Amino acid sequence: MAPQHVMITGASSGIGRALALHYARSGARLSLTGRNAERLASAAAACREAGSEVEEGLLDVCDRGPLRDWIVAQDAVAPIEVLIANAGISGGTGGPKGEKEEKARRIFAVNVEGVINTVAPAMPLMIARGRGQIGIMSSLASFLGFAGAPAYCASKAAVRVYGEGLRGELGRRGVGVSVICPGFVKSPMTDSNKYPMPFLMESDRAADIIARGLARNRGRIAFPWPTYALVRVLGGMPVPLSDWLTRRLPKKV
Repeated sequence: MAPQHVMITGASSGIGRALALHYARSGARLSLTGRNAERLASAAAACREAGSEVEEGLLDVCDRGPLRDWIVAQDAVAPIEVLIANAGISGGTGGPKGEKEEKARRIFAVNVEGVINTVAPAMPLMIARGRGQIGIMSSLASFLGFAGAPAYCASKAAVRVYGEGLRGELGRRGVGVSVICPGFVKSPMTDSNKYPMPFLMESDRAADIIARGLARNRGRIAFPWPTYALVRVLGGMPVPLSDWLTRRLPKKV
């Protein structure tokens, strides 16, 4: 059965927008958040045109109180069946002065605290009903600390392990948890990368893979498989060798 109410953070562009459109075509009610009013309104309008009822929340996932209140309010209108904690930012050491402290702290705030701020209010609601599916957006970059993006890799590793731990706990209570680990997906985030991105995937294709994985309650939705295999091999190498290789990879800005 297609979910009746789907909530997606960071839904104004990239994978978030593609996921919103995917679920809109099935007629699900959508609760969408984003920080950019114009892009969020555009995404919501596209989903309404596809046949979905949409509620917009102009919210920053770092604003814990307003986000919690909005999640609880949306669940009161219709129980949230699928929650996708998608909002995230990137950055790395590619700037003139490397990765500044302020940038690293902001990456952790959005990518880690933002996920917790999204998931925590929804968990007791789903547990009380004994059903629901939570998707946590990590990355294939979570399997190794790349020299070009230390904070980004670390933040995605944190939420991946967090989600894997939650899966074991919440599964006993009827709530599924899937950790999503994409490779390169075409989006405003990857548009800033000025280097070749192997197996770059269109966002609608990524959304299809993610939605199928969530429907099957897959613990880890990792794709594309060649990139996934590569990072797992790199992660298993002796540290001196992986250091030598990762230092030679391009750096994110």
